[in-house]
Amino acid sequence: MATRQLDFTGKSGAVYRYMPLEEDRVSPMGGNYLYVRLAGAHVTVVYAGETENLYKGHRDRWEEAKSAFGATHVFTRLNVAGAVRRAEKADMVDEHMPAMNKGEVRAD
Repeated sequence: MATRQLDFTGKSGAVYRYMPLEEDRVSPMGGNYLYVRLAGAHVTVVYAGETENLYKGHRDRWEEAKSAFGATHVFTRLNVAGAVRRAEKADMVDEHMPAMNKGEVRAD
């Protein structure tokens, strides 16, 4: 994939660096992931997720993201601690309001 790493800012102002998913190099470690729609320089976060296993978890809603929301890429970020992953996801959802995250109940 020719897509570069991208920095995303959460509602808190924290900046998170995400890497483009490379299917042959997906870690089984915990982390956060984003389904995004790239159109030129415009980036839209379609879904923000977190999982204990990026290798499996990043696939959970990918087909829906592509077909219903026009997602074009998956970006991942290693993040082993569950509480940190959940806080990062909430921060991203609060800022980007991804269409697929609407209606989720916040844990905090």
